[in-house]
Amino acid sequence: MSRSVNPSGRPSVVIVGAGPRGTGLIERIAANAPELYGDAPLDLHLVDPHPPGGGRIWRAGQSPLLWMNSTAEDVTMFTDETVELDGPVRPGPSLAEWARGVRSGEIPAGPGPADGAAALGPRDFAGRRLQSAYLSWVYEQSVAALPPRVAVHEHRRTAVRVSGSREGRQQVWLAGRPAPLLADLVVLALGHLEAELPPEQRKLADFAARHGLTHLPPAFTADTDLSALRPGEPVLVRGFGLAFVDLMVLLTEGRGGSYTTGADGQLTYRPSGREPVLHVGSRRGVPYHAKIGYELHGERPPLPRFFGPEQVDALLARPGADLDFRRDIWPLIDKELGFAHYHRLFTAHPGRTRMNWPDFEEKYAAADPGGAALQALVGAAVPDPADRLDLAALDHPLAGLRYPDGASLQEGLRGYIEADLARRHDPAHSPDLAVFLALLSVYGQLVRIGDRGPWWHGFFSYLASGPPGPRLRQLLALSRAGVVRFLGAGTTVTTDERRGVFRAESASVPGESTEARALVEARLPEPTVAHTRDALLRALYADGAATTRTGLLAVSAADGRVLDRSGRPHPRRFALGPHTDARSGGAFARPRTNAPAFRQNDATARALLTFLRDRGAPPVTLPVRRTPVTEESHAADQ
Repeated sequence: MSRSVNPSGRPSVVIVGAGPRGTGLIERIAANAPELYGDAPLDLHLVDPHPPGGGRIWRAGQSPLLWMNSTAEDVTMFTDETVELDGPVRPGPSLAEWARGVRSGEIPAGPGPADGAAALGPRDFAGRRLQSAYLSWVYEQSVAALPPRVAVHEHRRTAVRVSGSREGRQQVWLAGRPAPLLADLVVLALGHLEAELPPEQRKLADFAARHGLTHLPPAFTADTDLSALRPGEPVLVRGFGLAFVDLMVLLTEGRGGSYTTGADGQLTYRPSGREPVLHVGSRRGVPYHAKIGYELHGERPPLPRFFGPEQVDALLARPGADLDFRRDIWPLIDKELGFAHYHRLFTAHPGRTRMNWPDFEEKYAAADPGGAALQALVGAAVPDPADRLDLAALDHPLAGLRYPDGASLQEGLRGYIEADLARRHDPAHSPDLAVFLALLSVYGQLVRIGDRGPWWHGFFSYLASGPPGPRLRQLLALSRAGVVRFLGAGTTVTTDERRGVFRAESASVPGESTEARALVEARLPEPTVAHTRDALLRALYADGAATTRTGLLAVSAADGRVLDRSGRPHPRRFALGPHTDARSGGAFARPRTNAPAFRQNDATARALLTFLRDRGAPPVTLPVRRTPVTEESHAADQ
């Protein structure tokens, strides 16, 4: 009979996932422990095959060419006074402040992080390896802040199953080890996961196998083997978001290409000859909007206004209501985004309006979302249609546009991208930044409602989480060099059994098609529990855990407890992250935005500590450990 791992009998919490979400939870445990748990003993077991801090996605071992898509000053792992939480605020440096501290010597760091931090300014986009160093530092600081009798044990393995009754201790089984970890509580902080192929992708994979083609399904781009994509060959790419940007970088600069800047400031790409030709399309047919390249000066829109706690309370209070996103929620979001847009237009650019702000605000508040009265108000008060917010047009920028041929499409799309870059770096269009702030506010409220399906997350990312401006300038250079070709909007991919090729067509160029022997799906897989490749989540689902209509793990909005199919929260199992219906925008956040992930981490940490305190385990005196120990160096953990 195998021996369970917890010979001391000390209270124990197992956190599965050592990336930014697991690190953020440890930071909150450290912050709340003095109030809720005192100096009682506790073992924290951190399970992840990748090093803690960065975890898999932000690990140091990835290409140095890959960047973050947020500026250094817009990335933090620490709470501030804007975060609505019951625990204490523990401020800490943003990525930019940490880099400045490393440069000045105030923050000790190894030569690798110091080298990367030396040139990083607040408005720069850090490489992911530098972000990994920041996350590792945050992890170390969070562990050091734990009370003296809390010990952290790192297990560089994969958790495959959780067993145990609702009333008793849980057993967490790890790959390659016969004995489970015993846990009073378990938290799943798993991050992005691989998935089994859905039916459409299975058909494409089978077709590729029969004809000797290359098919790369949805996956994290940095983990994808791109060696099958051969120099000079056409490659169809579906997806125009951040996964595509990574793909573009790895297949161009990553294969020896380079950029030069001309006297006119235009970027030119110099191919290495090892690049394939990327034919990229998507539903919209355009890349995500570039990150905004200026700061907001002056009055900020007072958010939330039309989609805040009061409105969410009313939605959740509907008796037996099955909320429909488009019918019940989207009109309120539309009005919220419009309010932010027009507040900024009237207060920062009053010369482009025909009404004073108080009068407009009063009439705007009284009008129904999306109704004729609101449209008439905007038409009367904002004379230039270009100054009016049209979310439908933003979501479908190529709708109704038809190009006579592929060459015209290339020219048209380059013009679109150039215009987007100019707009996103011009403060004359600062209502765009106000809408961005409103999107963050909306995301924070939606966490209480739960999973609303993939459309909203895609729309949010398209407007608010696009690539750095320099990446789109590189895309333009690659287009001019013929290394990237645009397919257009409404891109579809079919298979030709007779010719043995993939074929892409687009609504933007009727009658034209592009054939290729390689297809890349440039996006992450959908985080559905039923089809994930993660053995632990599959077993949890088979054991009765509830999922939403779109397949996310259902959790309590209050503290992240896993729900069963009758709606009961499990007293000892918690989950945080994108595989849950309480998924937030990210494990780290922009400072001073009341980040949902920080609120969730705090609520879960307090629930864990309160459970352990009320359980009243007798104190055990063991040697104090102030640094985490790996399973290889901890004899009792063998």
